[in-house]
Amino acid sequence: MELDYQAYEALFNTGDDEALVARFFAPGTRMVSANGTREGADGLLAFLRWAHDGVREVMRPQIVMSRDGLLFAEVDMDFHATRHRPDFPFGEMHAGDLITVKFFVTYTLDDEGRIAELKSMTWPPEHGVTKLPRLGSHPSQQAAFQAYSAAFSGADFERFPQFYTDDVVLHLTSSVGDIHGKQGIVDFYRPMFERVRETVIPEKLEFGDGRIVYDAVSRFTAVVDAPDFVVGPLKRGEWYDVPVRVVYTLREGLISDIHVTRRGERTFGNSATKG
Repeated sequence: MELDYQAYEALFNTGDDEALVARFFAPGTRMVSANGTREGADGLLAFLRWAHDGVREVMRPQIVMSRDGLLFAEVDMDFHATRHRPDFPFGEMHAGDLITVKFFVTYTLDDEGRIAELKSMTWPPEHGVTKLPRLGSHPSQQAAFQAYSAAFSGADFERFPQFYTDDVVLHLTSSVGDIHGKQGIVDFYRPMFERVRETVIPEKLEFGDGRIVYDAVSRFTAVVDAPDFVVGPLKRGEWYDVPVRVVYTLREGLISDIHVTRRGERTFGNSATKG
């Protein structure tokens, strides 16, 4: 039996570790790597859940070779963080960070074509790897967008602007107007985020290599009283939910234009209603 590696890659890149282990690994599988051995499908799944907690791993095979019962792959692995992981094996990560690591992996198969043993070794992070443009339609680029959204919602002014071109333009409502340049966006959001945080709650995403269309709810939550906030007055702990459509135009994998339009009326909530 042979391993359908394209199907393995496609399922791996969905981030569904439970489905991956159930479909492709034998119950008694073992994983051997520089940081230890994991025995059995349950042991492997426990490791993957820990490794992928706040980090999306996306594989990009470079070379795949197989013979009876054995498969070898050289894989560039992209790791995209959506939260702080100080304990991540390849180095501390914050939301918005990307680390690429080259893996060399052998898969030994059982008689049913399931993985009975996986052995992996790596080069140091970022050594000898290929890179994709940051954003686009590839599963890794889609994961990068989720990392961008997490960095933006976390008000990480070091990381989320890295997804913009220098001449990016942000088009907001007529009362605010257009904001020009990466630094202009930082200068707009920095004082706002000191009083009101914006969290994007996704509803629908469409990815292309030229643009990303995002239907979402922008939740504006006051961390201190903000009586003059542009969406409406807020006291600490209160929020407005605003349905929006955001169209991101991409240039060479970076955001060059952001067009925000409302899709409906705002709604109000607070810590008492827990909406």
